Amino acid sequence: MEIIRGIEGDYIETKDNLFFDVKGLLHPKDRKICFIRFYPHSEGDRIKNGRKYKKIYDLKERYLFLRENYPKYLFFSEELDLELQGVKDKDIKKIYTPREYFKSLFNKSKLSQIEKSSKELCELFIQEGVPDNSIGITGSSMIGLSKDDSDIDLIIYGTDVSLKFQKKIEEILNKSENCRKYNLQEFKSHYEWRAGGSDIPFNNFIRCEQRKLHQGMFNGFEFFIRYIKSPEDWQGSFYDYRYKNYGRIKLKALIIDDKNSIFTPCSYKINVIKIIESDIPQNRMHLNDISEINSFRGRFCEHAKKGEEVIVEGKLEEIFIESKDKKKYYRILLSDQVQDKMLLLGK
Repeated sequence: MEIIRGIEGDYIETKDNLFFDVKGLLHPKDRKICFIRFYPHSEGDRIKNGRKYKKIYDLKERYLFLRENYPKYLFFSEELDLELQGVKDKDIKKIYTPREYFKSLFNKSKLSQIEKSSKELCELFIQEGVPDNSIGITGSSMIGLSKDDSDIDLIIYGTDVSLKFQKKIEEILNKSENCRKYNLQEFKSHYEWRAGGSDIPFNNFIRCEQRKLHQGMFNGFEFFIRYIKSPEDWQGSFYDYRYKNYGRIKLKALIIDDKNSIFTPCSYKINVIKIIESDIPQNRMHLNDISEINSFRGRFCEHAKKGEEVIVEGKLEEIFIESKDKKKYYRILLSDQVQDKMLLLGK
């Protein structure tokens, strides 16, 4: 499988020694949409080539850091109607790719514990049917900035490969001695990290999390899998889409299709039952105009299933597709760590 550089799961090192993680699959012609993740700091707890680095996770903190220190990595996208972070091609020093990093571990004489376990987990999945050129290792270990307690972050490439493996992984989690789902205490820890600051009840959080198959524990390390669709399923280019922000919305909906819920970005087809709150006058939009929930955040993958009802709160966007039929529809984008939610209804 061809390696396309600068997509979800890749990391970019800039010429001024910053590290960004790439988001999404479609990008402007002159830069990659990516978000700051590591930056040099004298008090950093990670070291690469003799230089200390700090990690920055919170999205608002990332924007504030760049605004105060590196504003050239912020830009407003007319297409997305949104301020984004990104690195121009001319400022890129190196692009790190998960598949190349995985293959490099076979030629490395001494592996750290996180590298050894990451490699073993990939090999386990390959034994269970994932082609060896369709899997890779991303995250801090790929760029040489991991710690002893870092997570294992895997990428599986290809639409069909991902869908087939998703059917297999539950069997792996049930039969493997070293690969398992989270226990209750680990879920409680995740609740503070993933839902802290929001008003999501723990019982609702754990209903969704307990059945997710793309996360768990391996050899004492937490692991997380992201599935990436095949290039032929990316549907056009960055410039084929135009988005318009209509503000925030909260509604009740029925999930009518969840087959793309495992991928990054994830999506769900919906029928809207009721609009609960909205920034726009309801007489300007029909319920049937809103047809999708979408997110680039891994926390919303595998979150709801076909036939379930949910309460969704996020940003309402109009999407106009530049094609022969000039298609237009509306989606709810879930991106904010605290405000955005997808809550299951029923027992």
